[in-house]
Amino acid sequence: MAHSVDPKQTTRAFAYESWMQAPNPMVTFIKTINVTRLVKVSKKQGVKFNMLLDWCIGKAAAPIKEFYVLPVGDELIQYDSIAVNTIVKNKTGEVSSCDILFNEKLKEFNDEYLKYTSEVATTCQDRDLSEDSMVIGTSAIIDTEIDGAVGMNSGIFNNPFIIWGRYKKKFFRYYLTISFQFHHTQMDGAHAGRFLANLQNEINRI
Repeated sequence: MAHSVDPKQTTRAFAYESWMQAPNPMVTFIKTINVTRLVKVSKKQGVKFNMLLDWCIGKAAAPIKEFYVLPVGDELIQYDSIAVNTIVKNKTGEVSSCDILFNEKLKEFNDEYLKYTSEVATTCQDRDLSEDSMVIGTSAIIDTEIDGAVGMNSGIFNNPFIIWGRYKKKFFRYYLTISFQFHHTQMDGAHAGRFLANLQNEINRI
């Protein structure tokens, strides 16, 4: 469920006053992470690399309370759950959007990932969970290697957003550069840094 909260009654009160009306309140961090473990698990178990990374993203965000509060319009919305969005190539060759509710159990998350991305690809209908869950957007540009990316400030969608390209191999390890964009009202740099550290830890232990 989601409901509006009084910003003054949250730890984001100062940030709300400072950044809600800023011309560009979005902040972008770019970081290279070691995804060797994900590549190995993906190949050994026959599961999708992007699914594994999406699950690690949800797992890294789940313990950080700032991820559950998002500026929407002029309001601050409190959520009870997190979802991870993935972009799906549909049957027409275009792209559709698919939200997957984060589940601590990797197998169940994978089952839903496969089910709903397949449905979205076939129907060309977006799956949107933003009414009930705080959605972390992702975009995988796997046709090319990128050194960095900066998302747009649409003024409509303030959700955190992660972009990555193709991972790179260096000696016997694999590395991936990701771009993490977030609204400054939702979180500060320290929270974003904690999330990125969590992400690397979750990848290492998967």
